[in-house]
Amino acid sequence: MATLENKTIWITGASSGIGEALAYALSERDCKLILSSRKKDALEKVQKQCAHPENVKIVPLDVSDFDTLSEKAIAAQAAFGGIDILINNAGISQRSLIIDTDLEVYKRIMDVDFFGAVALSKAVLPDFVKRKKGHFVTISSLMGKFSSPQRSGYCAAKHALHGFFDALRMEHTKDNIDVTLVCPGFVRTNVAKNALKGDGSPKNEQSESIANGIPVAVAAQKIIQAVERKKLEVYMGQKEVFGVYLKRFFPTLLHKVVSNRKIT
Repeated sequence: MATLENKTIWITGASSGIGEALAYALSERDCKLILSSRKKDALEKVQKQCAHPENVKIVPLDVSDFDTLSEKAIAAQAAFGGIDILINNAGISQRSLIIDTDLEVYKRIMDVDFFGAVALSKAVLPDFVKRKKGHFVTISSLMGKFSSPQRSGYCAAKHALHGFFDALRMEHTKDNIDVTLVCPGFVRTNVAKNALKGDGSPKNEQSESIANGIPVAVAAQKIIQAVERKKLEVYMGQKEVFGVYLKRFFPTLLHKVVSNRKIT
C-alpha cells in the first residue's frame, strides 16, 4: 500500500465540503498541498486551519474557465516542484425536473463537473507522462453509477467522468499513472443547498438525505484510504450504496425503488 506522506497534492473545490475535509486530513499526514477554488478568502481560511499551513499554497481558479487552466497548472506545479496527485473535486449539483431545466443549466453543470476535470487533468497529464508517475483522483458520485429524478444534468456529468477517466487509466497504465474514481452517496456538505434549480438559481435549502449522510471527515478518510490502496473505484455512503449493485443485477427493481422515493 502506498503512503501519502510528503506527497504533493492539488485539490480543487478545496474551500468547503469534501475538498476542505481532505485538506485538513492530508495536512496532518505532512502532505504538501495546493488548494484551489473560486473563493480566495475561503481558501486562505482553510489554509490557516491546516495542521501545517506552511506546507499549503493557494492557486485560485474557476475550473470552467478553460483558457486559464494551463497557466494555473504551471503555477501549481511550481509551488512545490511538481504534483504527485490531482484531486478533481470541484463540482455543482442540481435539483430540477428535466422539463423545467434550462439548457444553460445543463451546460453550466457539464462545464464544471465534467469539462473542468477533463481540462485540468489534460493540463497536468504531460508532466505525469514525462515523470512516469502520477495519480488522478476524481470525485464522482453514486449518481455516476445510476441515476435519480431531479438530477439529470448532474448524473450525466458524473457518468461522463467514468467514461473519460476509465479511458485515461487504460491509455496511461504504461506510464505508471493511476486513476481512482470516488463515488460518494450522501455526505454532510452544502452540495444540495448550492444545487442549481431549473432556472440556474441556487436551491438555498438543505436536504434531509444530505443532513443525515456520513460526516465529511469520514468521507475524507475513506478517500485517502482508497488513494493509498490505488483503488480503481470506491463507493461510500449508507444504504444508497446498494444502488450500485441493484443497477448491475436488478435494474428494474432499482428503477422502482428510486422512482418511488422522496427526492430531496
